[in-house]
Amino acid sequence: MITTATPETPAAAAAPPRHTGRLAGLLNAAAPRAKVLMIVGGVLTIVGAYLPWVTFVLNEGAYPEKATLNYFVAPFSVTGFRLHLVILGLAAVVVALVRIPARHSIVRGLGLGSTVVALINGLWIAVEGGGLGAITAAEGAVAFGAVVALVGGLVTVLGASAGGREPKPVWTWTLPWWVEWILLVVLFVIVLLVVAAVLTSGGQGGVVNPYAGVVFLSLLAALAGALAALNASGLLSWVSAVSERHRVFSVVVLLIVALVLPLTSAGTEYWMTVASNIGVYAATAIGLNIVVGLAGLLDLGYVAFLGIGAFVAANLSGAAASKIGIHLPFLLVMVISAVVAGLFGAIVGSPTLRVRGDYLAIVTLAFGEIFVRSAQNNIGGLTGGANAIPNIPAIGLGGFRFSDSIMVGGVRLPSGVMYYFAIVLLVAAVMLVFAHLKNSRLGRAWIAIREDEDAARAMGIRTGPIKILAFLIGATLAGLAGAFFAHKTSVVAYDSFKFLESVTLLAAVILGGMGTIPGAVLGASILFVLPEKLREFADYRLLIFGLALVLIMRFRPQGIVPDRHRKAELTDTDPEDVAKEGPGPLPTRVEP
Repeated sequence: MITTATPETPAAAAAPPRHTGRLAGLLNAAAPRAKVLMIVGGVLTIVGAYLPWVTFVLNEGAYPEKATLNYFVAPFSVTGFRLHLVILGLAAVVVALVRIPARHSIVRGLGLGSTVVALINGLWIAVEGGGLGAITAAEGAVAFGAVVALVGGLVTVLGASAGGREPKPVWTWTLPWWVEWILLVVLFVIVLLVVAAVLTSGGQGGVVNPYAGVVFLSLLAALAGALAALNASGLLSWVSAVSERHRVFSVVVLLIVALVLPLTSAGTEYWMTVASNIGVYAATAIGLNIVVGLAGLLDLGYVAFLGIGAFVAANLSGAAASKIGIHLPFLLVMVISAVVAGLFGAIVGSPTLRVRGDYLAIVTLAFGEIFVRSAQNNIGGLTGGANAIPNIPAIGLGGFRFSDSIMVGGVRLPSGVMYYFAIVLLVAAVMLVFAHLKNSRLGRAWIAIREDEDAARAMGIRTGPIKILAFLIGATLAGLAGAFFAHKTSVVAYDSFKFLESVTLLAAVILGGMGTIPGAVLGASILFVLPEKLREFADYRLLIFGLALVLIMRFRPQGIVPDRHRKAELTDTDPEDVAKEGPGPLPTRVEP
């Protein structure tokens, strides 16, 4: 049974939507033919995928996926970005032909994905090929795949937009518990495979693979289009509700799935190092999320706490360059590093009793710069100055070192995989701490201070000590991550903790969604992976990176995975509605 919160008369339901705005004329003219446009756009996208994309071999080598060839003679052999276009175009045609809730919104997401995929690959080929001849006609060769696919994507978006914006359906299916468990396992395994594919897409880049960056961006665009379509269909919200009903089971399965990443295509030494570094930044971002996301305190020197933990661990782990000359067990070193970083966090947080807002940001920025300059000048002989502190011993258990490779069930896992397992467990522990703090009395006090400090004080909350606690706990978590970072990299240098790193961590929290656990992890992952994967865009990657942040902040200021109350603040909707379906028109409720 399907019921809508905004009932329409049959005549109103049959009438095409009326649009307002700059493109109102175009959309109103296209509204009666919205279905035809969506089908034509999807077909053009498929045709463009099969047509040749390049008229000649580029200077850097042949463009991926045999782009100079057409695939009409072998339609099932298409791969890579061309396969993604075929899937997106075919899905757009099927959805356009079937009467389902939010049909136009789903097709709009698919069309946007197709458009961006075609635009990324077409622009890259045109720039590297020296002009439009590379994607049209040159030297007797013809290649209009990029142009046709781009037109197809735009026509798809036009038809879907002309059809109007429908409310997102809310699916209320309730399946037997064991069916939902199987479904969650399958979905989490799919997520694991997608993550592995994203990490390894295009390879490691460099001279051997000069197109790694564009392949990565193209895959991201295709996945973004698919996710937009799934979100518009309401299926993602339903899966989220199912996962929430089986929260403990979901957490356990996610942990297991994360631990089996080395068994996928990402199970190489290089990608395990990348994944371990992502884990360090994710754990640090979760700590910063306490300060910024929960308490609302702007900290521009937070990476200094990561550095404090790292230098404490380096000095207490038996490094040859250490002046202290003590070698303590790793677990004890982590505890000491966390405690020392936490004490410095309380010291830095003490000015919050007198300052707030921009002035607090300046105080934390000054602390970060003081730390960097002190480490650079080797004050006290504890940081090594420009020489850093190298040769930090690897974590060991008996005669085994975490830097060694291991055998699991006859499969040899790469060197450093134990560091990956350790950081996964550390991130899980930090996430558990954050979740309990957020839902505790202390967490509610932080949120009250974030919303209105004066009102919180009037309600009896001791704002001063509670803000200091936010700095202390956040710095403690960063100290834990810093101790792990020191042993993983085996060298600690002051230039790893400069102001730009604090800005990156802050951007990760805001990008992912302030006040949420998945948001901090996802934001840290994105901001660490993007620079790694965009090395081919050496002259433009910071421009692309900044442009992406601007666009996300413009169109989704609440972050990718927002906290429901913050989402309600930024979208003027009720928090209870946001928790179910998000901003926009009232939902279509779909019941069994």
